[in-house]
Amino acid sequence: MEDIAAGAGVSVATAYNHFPSKHALIGHLYSPLIQPLLVQAQRDIAEHRPVVDALCDQVKALTRLTFRYPTLTAAFWSAVQEYTIRVAGPPDPTDDIDPRSLAPIPESIRVLVEHGQGTGEVRRFPSAVEVSALIVNTLLIRSVNRPHEPPEVRSEVLLTVMFGMLRPDLLADAGPDGRPFHGRV
Repeated sequence: MEDIAAGAGVSVATAYNHFPSKHALIGHLYSPLIQPLLVQAQRDIAEHRPVVDALCDQVKALTRLTFRYPTLTAAFWSAVQEYTIRVAGPPDPTDDIDPRSLAPIPESIRVLVEHGQGTGEVRRFPSAVEVSALIVNTLLIRSVNRPHEPPEVRSEVLLTVMFGMLRPDLLADAGPDGRPFHGRV
């Protein structure tokens, strides 16, 4: 927070007046990047778009976002890990400094998976919460550990994992290279 305050030309006290913690600051910075994805997920559901197509677009958008903002993504992942250890529990939507609540990255995937499970477009197990958490955690880890990995490759891996759980029939037509989403992302 001291470095941020200095960079902004304000006192540390002023910085803390606006953001009670570094976790909140990072969450607030990442939130505007996530909000359009949440809006799009709701729009896809309202327009009765096939959930597989909507999920593919969400994963592609998230991978492009993490590739475009690698430093912010790494800072966000660090803040999430630190805060999760501190509170020793899942996100609390009423906690206004939890970066997981301020920038709910898994939410758009969760909403779409839950919708698809309700309509029968995807399997009911694992739960939408488990699927979205697994995909987003894998996305963030790969973003930090492999910052130069092209978003197309990252998307392909994540889609293969996600649909291996939810729609394994999509993996059956993997083509000669065994990559079901190669060229589709």
